Amino acid sequence: MADGLTTSGRAHGSAAVAAAARRAPRGRLPTTPRQVLVRWRLLPWWAKVLVVFALSRVVSTALLLSFAARQGANAWTLASPDYASFASIWDGHWYYIISAVGYPSTVPVTADGHVGESAWAFMPVYPLLVRGLTELTGAGFAPTAVAVSVLAAAGTALLLHRLLRHVLPEGTALFGVVLFCVAPLSPLLQVAYAEPLFLLLLCASLLLLVERRYLAMLPVVAVLSFTRPGALALAFAVGLHVVHRWWVRRREPFPRREAVEASVTAVVTALLGVAWPVVAGLVTGVPNAYAETELAWRAPYVGYGPLVPFAPWIEGANWWLPGGAGVAVLVISVVAFAVLLLSPAGRRLGVDLRLWSVAYALYLLAVFFPQSSTFRLLMPLFPLVGALALPRSRAYRIALVVACVVGQWVWLDLCWWVDGYDWTPP
Repeated sequence: MADGLTTSGRAHGSAAVAAAARRAPRGRLPTTPRQVLVRWRLLPWWAKVLVVFALSRVVSTALLLSFAARQGANAWTLASPDYASFASIWDGHWYYIISAVGYPSTVPVTADGHVGESAWAFMPVYPLLVRGLTELTGAGFAPTAVAVSVLAAAGTALLLHRLLRHVLPEGTALFGVVLFCVAPLSPLLQVAYAEPLFLLLLCASLLLLVERRYLAMLPVVAVLSFTRPGALALAFAVGLHVVHRWWVRRREPFPRREAVEASVTAVVTALLGVAWPVVAGLVTGVPNAYAETELAWRAPYVGYGPLVPFAPWIEGANWWLPGGAGVAVLVISVVAFAVLLLSPAGRRLGVDLRLWSVAYALYLLAVFFPQSSTFRLLMPLFPLVGALALPRSRAYRIALVVACVVGQWVWLDLCWWVDGYDWTPP
């Protein structure tokens, strides 16, 4: 059974749809719910995904415009900015700087001798791609950056459907795409951020991993590693994949050629994962320029200090909720995440997508400091929407979509629009 339908039931349903389609007048738009349903069922999978994506963008655009209309003058825009300007604030301005003038040859130093914030915290693929397109088309940075993000997000939705179809039935995979498109942080899919492009490259990499096309991953990973941080987590996931395949080799053969290709992919991906920090160190003459620049963003919370793996989350938990309450919340969150992955719903995602989720979660725990941007940093865990998409109850699905749309409003209100002195960056 798949999606609650037997084979004979599906065949009967398909025949009924085809018959209804033959009876429908050609060239006329559907006017009844039944006709709309017939046309919908006859659409190819990719058209359904694009319809879902387009409708979700209408919702997110309306929300963004409603906030833009109420936005006061701030460091990036005048009051009530147009859509493209409003969608290019925050990190979008850093990408604009990189697109316009590139990277500094030195790292800025604060009055007390610490490395300060600079463009070196942002990787070059997205802003340089936008710059190339602006020079080619003559369009401005903001609309071009938004267009790149929207196209990359649409591509991600298409690839996510293909990825989920490896482990889930058609209807469930499509609803997983719906959840991805309306998720609380889905407005980021249409702003001047590198996340949509990174998610596209990540989804392509995971799809190739699931299909065991290891060497084909390398060109994709090479671009991914200069788009957003995360290649080290992907290398860890590929390494775990190799270990798992070796462990179950007696019931699922692991040919030597595939073992070599997968191992090479893991090693090369790890090397690519440290390539940008190496570039930053060579250009600026400061070996740890990238790490120190990243640490500058957490200094307003806990001050300057060295990067100690896994310590930032303990520091952050104590900063947000002192007295042990924050650590308790952190432990509960980690346990809940593990329970999800080990639950029947989590297991339906298959081994590879769960290994990626574990690898990326450990990567975040090791190097990032929890604050308002953490919600954005959780976006690469998007394959987990497949687990949330499993229940087939119509009431559940409608309620979940409504909750996601409400979550978009909450996130935009808390993190995106600028309300005076704003300490909750997206």
